[in-house]
Amino acid sequence: MKPIILGTAGHIDHGKTSLVKALTGIDTDRLKEEKERGITIELGFAHLKLPGGRRIGVVDVPGHEKFVKHMVAGATGIDLVALVIAADEGVMPQTREHMEICTLLGVRHGLIALTKIDLVDEEMLELAREDVRSFVRGTFLEEAPLLPVSAATGRGIPEFVAALERLAARVPERPPSSLFRLPVDRVFTMKGFGTVITGTLVSGRVRVGDPVMIYPQGISSRVRGLQVHNEAVPAAEAGQRTAVNFQGLEKEAIDRGCVLASPGALKPSYMVDVSFHYLASAAKPLKNRTRVRFHVGTSEILGNLILLEADEIAPGQTTVAQLRLDEPVTVVKGDHYVVRSYSPVRTIGGGIVLHPIPPKHKRLQAEIISFLQAVADCPAEELLRRHIAQAGFAGISFAELRLVSALTDQALEGHLERLLSRREVVLVDRDQRTYVHEERFRELARIVTAALERYHRENPLKSGMPKEELKSRFPRSADPRLFPLVLQQMIREGAILQEEKTVRLPSHEVALASDQASLREEILRLYRESGLQPPFFRDIVQQLKADPRQAKDVLNLLIEEGKIVRTKEDLFFDAAAIETLKQRMLDFFAEKPEMTPTQFKELAGGVPRKFLIPLLEYFDGKNFTLRVGDVRKLRKA
Repeated sequence: MKPIILGTAGHIDHGKTSLVKALTGIDTDRLKEEKERGITIELGFAHLKLPGGRRIGVVDVPGHEKFVKHMVAGATGIDLVALVIAADEGVMPQTREHMEICTLLGVRHGLIALTKIDLVDEEMLELAREDVRSFVRGTFLEEAPLLPVSAATGRGIPEFVAALERLAARVPERPPSSLFRLPVDRVFTMKGFGTVITGTLVSGRVRVGDPVMIYPQGISSRVRGLQVHNEAVPAAEAGQRTAVNFQGLEKEAIDRGCVLASPGALKPSYMVDVSFHYLASAAKPLKNRTRVRFHVGTSEILGNLILLEADEIAPGQTTVAQLRLDEPVTVVKGDHYVVRSYSPVRTIGGGIVLHPIPPKHKRLQAEIISFLQAVADCPAEELLRRHIAQAGFAGISFAELRLVSALTDQALEGHLERLLSRREVVLVDRDQRTYVHEERFRELARIVTAALERYHRENPLKSGMPKEELKSRFPRSADPRLFPLVLQQMIREGAILQEEKTVRLPSHEVALASDQASLREEILRLYRESGLQPPFFRDIVQQLKADPRQAKDVLNLLIEEGKIVRTKEDLFFDAAAIETLKQRMLDFFAEKPEMTPTQFKELAGGVPRKFLIPLLEYFDGKNFTLRVGDVRKLRKA
């Protein structure tokens, strides 16, 4: 049988806790102050076994207006609500606010308990019925069973249990999810056990021994034990009130509002994009940047409500907005939330999360507004395509796509495979499973082309652009693994050519002007005539009275052509002279196993030390020779 959580709702002193005790035999008021004052202050928990064998968890919430934030925390994860209204008082302020909260949190199933019927006569009871039916008209409880009960005498309790059993059987299964999430509503220590937390398991499944993480703190631990309905179990699943015992975790490290999940599964964010409904019961329009209390899961976080479409909205309107929070929160697309005013504190609206990890938005941007309106309710594949496109050059990981889509891993993988097969997205990193939209990939290819075109214009004598320099032209936000992928794709398509460490456009050819061609011949002549004792390049520039930049470009061209060899900064040799020396060395090593610097000097025609050392180091650097002590040996292949 699917797990069910029943939550109470209603005004203070309307008999919620008494009803729970009459149903379950459990007094959920456990605090001394609750006993003394006769009111519920904290959340209470119980469990009930229905006649058909189904066991349901029960969450009893406070009714006092000062403790509505506790009520919101308790209402998280409930499947159905018991709206409790006292027959002798009827609908009261917290009845209305609790009803609004349940609606905003997405509760769609419930029943109505008309309590304290032992205190009224039949005529008063009938008036109370009419009052309640009028109140719930147009709400999700309009057709709900209305059951008169008395916790004091037991009258109506069997009928209430029977109605509850029929209703529980009709509650739909929770949407499947690969994300294990448990918002924490209580933390305590037990002697011999250590730290224990409780909460309603809103999605996924957890087992004894599983690694877990406390969010948003990022504290890791492991499940030592699990209990459901006060019984030890090997695993717990969505829809169950669950107690989790940890290994080596201090109570002080966890608070109500934290979320227990798998390591790396959630991503804390200071911003959340939402669909926001402003309650029709509000007294005046709501302005942009209003200070609010954001309730999601079991947490309450202060922040500002940023209206993205207008400067204010009227009561009863719905809009897209961004919540900018004082503390990070971990949510998933589709999570329901409630917003309460900062002061005086009352419920003013709520809705669902559209984007759990968004960037900071500018207001009144048509593109952003249309994006959020679209992702609110569009097919899964279109949703993924839009999020991958919005992620830009940075891309978006599989773990993040799970959060923004609320899809199961299996469904998400299937949709991504189809997008990949149609080449609508590109897989950038197989380990992190990061995806980039095809259009962003093509945009990077256009950036490469534009950068090469400009480089060729500014450096006509260079055969190509160094790869590292080209990489620096990539947008800073781009995933670094994109660069080689873009180049590989462009090379396969013939859009660019790669030559060792440089890249060029296929259309680019080095074309020398007449003065540059003349300079090239003069530089080459001087190096050929000087053999293994060349002048320094700065002296050649001065001798030819050439423009230093133009001369350097011509020299680089000669190096790329293989006519000139660089040994160190400002010292270059004729390539033919180097090749001749190399052949002499091969002939020498054919007869002798090693060569001294003096023997090398003889082979080089008695060059002075300023050329001798750079030449020796050049052949070492080219892995032609190997220095062993003071001698050189020929490197073996």
